[in-house]
Amino acid sequence: MVSGASRSVAHMGAWPLIRTVAMLISAVFLLIGVLGFIPGITTNYSEMRFAGHESGALLLGLFQVSVLHNIVHLLFGIAGLLLARSVAGARSFLIGGGLIYAVLWLYGLLIDHDSAANFVPFNTADNWLHLVLAAGMIVLGLVLGTREQHHG
Repeated sequence: MVSGASRSVAHMGAWPLIRTVAMLISAVFLLIGVLGFIPGITTNYSEMRFAGHESGALLLGLFQVSVLHNIVHLLFGIAGLLLARSVAGARSFLIGGGLIYAVLWLYGLLIDHDSAANFVPFNTADNWLHLVLAAGMIVLGLVLGTREQHHG
């Protein structure tokens, strides 16, 4: 007879790494979404707008945010947690999310940051972060997804 604790430890050993990574990244998105609504962590908080380049709020004093931008982070985190319930879903979240961030990076490069097209809004720091997220998520999804298929 196997005790509940032993079953838990045995189950954790079988837990695919890609699911853990997807859940951690999702949790970070949730945290960032929440932090975007906290004055002090978000500087110029009184200048936050629902959307648009006029929002002067800066998460960690660096990344331009708005209510919409924070909501997108929260929804992205929730979607990631839901998808991370399976290996295929975790892989889809990492690769698909990475592709979304690649598109956001390109969009941020192409638009005039002082125009209505910058509705989320993005600044230069956001653009660099989007590039890093895109590359990191895609690589993690491909490498860990392939690893799980061969070893899982």
